[in-house]
Amino acid sequence: MRLHIGSDHAGLELKAILVDHLRGQGHEVTDHGPHVYDALDDYPVFCIPAAEAVAVDPQSLGIVLGGSGNGEQMAANKVMGIRAALVWSNEIAKLAREHNNANVISLGGRMHTPEVCKELIDTFIATPFTNDERHVRRINQIATYEEDGGL
Repeated sequence: MRLHIGSDHAGLELKAILVDHLRGQGHEVTDHGPHVYDALDDYPVFCIPAAEAVAVDPQSLGIVLGGSGNGEQMAANKVMGIRAALVWSNEIAKLAREHNNANVISLGGRMHTPEVCKELIDTFIATPFTNDERHVRRINQIATYEEDGGL
């Protein structure tokens, strides 16, 4: 699986752990930064490019990280075609993929241990979209609104 990952200073150490974990599983990981610690960096600078890369390559998935994951999710969701889900449990990771065909997972590095984050990401990656008509219909409504503001 091709994966794109971005964070801020609060997710920097976790990002390095996750990149190693994911590459160890054979995934192709592109790290959109940051690459050095800067307490004043801004997550949109790293999370938006990660989301843009997913939007360009629909066969890939994205991971955005921060202290809480909230701002990172919001930034990723500004990219057309991105459905970023803030995930805090395995059930939410599964539902984000099964029901929403989420293509970006957002995690709070200050909310979970690295081991829990690995588990959440592994669950997210392993869970397929159901393609149920009701879910496809809803995702298409979101896409239509994104394109022209109509429902």
